[in-house]
Amino acid sequence: MDSKYDMLKLENQLCFPLYVCSKETIRLYKRFLDPLDLTYTQYIAMMVMWEHKSLTVKEMGKILLLDSGTLTPVLKKLESKGYLSRKRSKDDERTVMISITERGEKLKAEAAMIPKRMGDCIKLSQEEASKLKEILDKTLKNIERGK
Repeated sequence: MDSKYDMLKLENQLCFPLYVCSKETIRLYKRFLDPLDLTYTQYIAMMVMWEHKSLTVKEMGKILLLDSGTLTPVLKKLESKGYLSRKRSKDDERTVMISITERGEKLKAEAAMIPKRMGDCIKLSQEEASKLKEILDKTLKNIERGK
């Protein structure tokens, strides 16, 4: 029976599988991040640090699509663990610079196995994973453009 409300059925929603996949993917990550004493948000912040070494809170927020209110407690926790340092800019007191520490760099070696282990759990071919990432990147870009 066709209805004008069919699009309100959960099975017809794109948002629901995206939500569940996100939630379950982060739950899977927890298994690998717990031994490193990292949350998923701390892990993605560290990935930015491993790549950039030093940047502002604002720059990291732009990369991770997180506001400073969400990012600041994460960075404080990572600083307390000795993985990064935060310093106010001498040129502009409102700007906070983040730099990776030696201990933070060492953590990279411990985290290096996580992408492979996650890939083993998700069981997508390289081609499938690349296509999914391409579609998700396009979706995010369209969402950002529509804000």
